Amino acid sequence: MEAKEVEKKIIETIEKIRPYINRDGGDIKFVKYEDGIVYVKMMGACVGCSALDTTLTEGVEAILLEEVPDIIGVEHI
Repeated sequence: MEAKEVEKKIIETIEKIRPYINRDGGDIKFVKYEDGIVYVKMMGACVGCSALDTTLTEGVEAILLEEVPDIIGVEHI
C-alpha cells in the first residue's frame, strides 16, 4: 500500500474509534505515520488516565493492526 493510502485508512479507522473514546471524555488525534508506526495524541480525559496504556494497546493498536496491513504499532506522543 502507498503511504498516502495507508494514512487515509489510518485516519478513517481512527474516526471509527473516536466516538468510543469521546464517550469517556477523551479524544484521539492522528499525528503521523512513519516506518510502520502510527503516532497519535490522546487528549481530554485520556491525559493522566490510568487506563491510557490499555486503551492504546488493546483498543486503538489492536483495531489499527487489524484494519491496516502495513502498521506494526501505535505510539502516543
